[in-house]
Amino acid sequence: MVQRNRRASGGRIDRNRPLHFTFNGKLYEGFEGDTLASALLANGIRLTARSFKYHRPRSIMGHGVEEPATLVELDGEDASGNRPATTVPLRDGLSARSVNCWPSPEFDLGGINQLLSRFIPAGFYYKTFKWPNWHLFEPSIRRAAGLAAAPESPPASGHFEARNAHADVLIAGAGPAGLQAALEAGRAGKRVFLADEGAEAGGSLLNRNLSIGGRSALDWVEDAVAELRGMENVTHLQNATVWAYREHNLMIVNEREPELDGVLERSWRVRVGEVVIATGATERAMVFGDNDRPGVMLASSVQAYVNRWGVTPGQRMVLFTNNNSVYAVAADLAAAGMQVEAILDCRKTVPPEAVKLVPDIPVHAATVAGDVRGRKGVRAVKAVPVTGGAGRWIDCDVLGCSGGWNPTVHLWSQSRSTLRFDEDLAAFVPDEAVQNCRAVGAAAGDLTLDRIVGGGEDLAYAIEPLWRVNVPGQRGKAFLDVQNDVSVSDVHLALREGYDNVEHVKRYTTGGMGIDQGKTGNINIIGTVAMQKGVPLQEVGTTTFRSPYTPVSFGAIGGLREGWRLFPYRHTPVTQWNKDHGAVMYEAGARWRRPGYFPKPGEGLQEAVNRECRAVREGVGVYDGSPLGTFELKGRDVPKFLDFIYSNIMSTLKPGDGRYGLMLSEDGLILDDGVAFRLDEHRWMISTSTGHADAVNQHMEKLLQTEFPDWQVLITTVTSQWNNATICGPKAREVLQAVDSDIDLSPEAFPFMSFREGTVAGFPARVVRVSFTGELSYEVNVAPRHMAALWDKVMEVGAPFGILPVGSESSHVLRVEKGFLSLGHEVDGTVDAYDLGMGWVMSKKKPDYLGKRSVQLRRSGGGTRRELVGILADDPNQQIPEGAPLTPGGRKEATDGLVTACVWSVVNNRWVGLALLEDGHARQGETAHVRLKDDVIPVTVTKPVFHDPEGKLLRS
Repeated sequence: MVQRNRRASGGRIDRNRPLHFTFNGKLYEGFEGDTLASALLANGIRLTARSFKYHRPRSIMGHGVEEPATLVELDGEDASGNRPATTVPLRDGLSARSVNCWPSPEFDLGGINQLLSRFIPAGFYYKTFKWPNWHLFEPSIRRAAGLAAAPESPPASGHFEARNAHADVLIAGAGPAGLQAALEAGRAGKRVFLADEGAEAGGSLLNRNLSIGGRSALDWVEDAVAELRGMENVTHLQNATVWAYREHNLMIVNEREPELDGVLERSWRVRVGEVVIATGATERAMVFGDNDRPGVMLASSVQAYVNRWGVTPGQRMVLFTNNNSVYAVAADLAAAGMQVEAILDCRKTVPPEAVKLVPDIPVHAATVAGDVRGRKGVRAVKAVPVTGGAGRWIDCDVLGCSGGWNPTVHLWSQSRSTLRFDEDLAAFVPDEAVQNCRAVGAAAGDLTLDRIVGGGEDLAYAIEPLWRVNVPGQRGKAFLDVQNDVSVSDVHLALREGYDNVEHVKRYTTGGMGIDQGKTGNINIIGTVAMQKGVPLQEVGTTTFRSPYTPVSFGAIGGLREGWRLFPYRHTPVTQWNKDHGAVMYEAGARWRRPGYFPKPGEGLQEAVNRECRAVREGVGVYDGSPLGTFELKGRDVPKFLDFIYSNIMSTLKPGDGRYGLMLSEDGLILDDGVAFRLDEHRWMISTSTGHADAVNQHMEKLLQTEFPDWQVLITTVTSQWNNATICGPKAREVLQAVDSDIDLSPEAFPFMSFREGTVAGFPARVVRVSFTGELSYEVNVAPRHMAALWDKVMEVGAPFGILPVGSESSHVLRVEKGFLSLGHEVDGTVDAYDLGMGWVMSKKKPDYLGKRSVQLRRSGGGTRRELVGILADDPNQQIPEGAPLTPGGRKEATDGLVTACVWSVVNNRWVGLALLEDGHARQGETAHVRLKDDVIPVTVTKPVFHDPEGKLLRS
């Protein structure tokens, strides 16, 4: 295969490794080190795409992430859409096709939009399609929206990964300024995280023939990279884009194709002390008639293709500029064998040192490009004097433009740091930093190599701003945003219609809203607005820079969060022990995994639960209570805060004592139940249900931030800092004593609802006397690193007492026997504490607490309410399904309650249940009816307590 535009030598490609790829169904060849864009140019492919709105012919314009024109859709295992061809590394077998054209870029039926352009200017969709009915046009509009289709399936192989890191310094960009900053920080012993979006370090030095200190700039880069690789305190990543700058110097980095088999992309979250922004600068386009034609390119990109990839984008070249950077480009192109026909320089006077670089190339000062010929490719450019005149046509097939350079300030602005317009550079540059960051090199406005690393040999910048070319007789549209077809006339229209704020102009015209985010055109839009309004660019300002800086795949954002990893389960230190001992694992709320029951070989659910319940009622059991939500509250205002969020009084508790309480929401309904303990004068611990822990945390934080911002209360979630083994049953005290503790466990020294600190099994522990089972219970809280050892010790010394591990199924049975409420069963969003027979927990002494007024209003409204009762079927072996309705007389057409729980009670040797029944408290002793599909079961209404109604056992 012939790559007709490939130079015979040169470029940073491996000519010994040819690669074959297809583009729009045709087979082509490139080399290792090519991008898809460089390979297309090497094969002479000029027409590569169509524009979004008008479907105008497009070709490659840039060479990196700034590319606005050539977007492709990749097929096969690389499947993805809207990828700039300049950012797609070439690989063998790559398959790509153009987007937004049918049937091909050469002949696109959508090109009819060019004839209709006068009817579809900026914002046309806001003013049309209203009659006779929007829905008549909607399907067509929706089909026209977007570019490439989203992939229909995940990658065939590989996965995404996420990592966290910390560093003293993160440096974004490994060009000359970034490498210099990394060397200085690395030599100083700092932890350095260096990330660069390119395939290799060097930045702009890879594209230019420059020297540093008398030697090749690329040799300097090679030495710098080698030194950094030898530093253990430096992490150096290529193909890694720093795409987001968050609060407190949290940086998000997307690493593509890391050096690890099977990893497609890796997302880094890096927390750093200082950020150094060395992201370089982006060349901006020139604005003139038909400036979007295939063959109109950025001058620096032409230079990059020649020097870096050994590709000549054309044979005859014209350059158009307003600054000195183009003259080094012209010298490189001439040396590569390209015929540079002329340099059009809009400045009245061209610096002599610039002209000296191109002694054999005609330089036309005070001249602009007024128009181009060639619909599907540039054939000639019209050189027009700025002073007026007819101008003349110059034959060429490539027009390289340089409208100046914009420091890449996206990350700087994401940090909320400010910008100022530099008149000398005709660009916005970093001003005042908000976070601990600084910009260096071209990103800071230092556009010469000598100012960056010293010893550089390049020209001064010397720019003369030119925001648009305005010559008499200009017929073609002058585009500001090539990707979205935003022209100068569109911006003028937006201003005429009152959208004079640059943010409004952006949204009305869609300028800068494409995949490239206007990297080459935004400043020209701002300049056009400023010219039209007659105000300085600083007054116009910039649009908001938002992340991501470049497109990021959803897979990279998700990282490992796919499948079960999207919402991973939470485990305690004894999860493996539970599994090893046959536990059937359940989700206990908030994604915690806890054992449901521990069946022996041949046992079913009911047999295992009966055995565990009997152990707790007659001997001793132990369960893992670690998932319960636990919070520590500190501060002098904690007592009154707890009095406000709980319905009963907590402030009277003495250190070491605790109290059960209900937490209500503003509507007076139950949010959560739990216990609060006073650890010392200003330290408290509260416990919540597992599933509601996050909601309770948000509830408390919201109150402190919105209602009581002056209160001194600090809330710390300690659920994962304390794990607990709850020993319960008549023999619990004996087992805990055998485990070895320096805490006095006698009922006089350690009564119910109290808290003690000491050691258990040699570990620092917090022991709490609470009970969810209705039996004597001790919650032994230790640090997670001690939990497994504590558990083993409890099981070892408890064996002579017949101790058994207990699952959540048995816990449910035990709490139903005692009539304890469960948020997932008895609390259904309609009942309050009085309905549950818990009026005793609603303080009548406190002047106020959250939800008090709502409860009073609801209860003063009259009417019947569903209240908690116990139910017993006439047949003790009759199981009643949970959720079954209670109906008056068993009728189908009405309900007066529902069954909330029904369990087999070992101590009662029968099925017992709880239910919410209308006026249930007054109907004890009556018969109610449970309605099943084809049956009615009569039940006796009882008190909702089936075991130890006086509560003597749990206080023993």
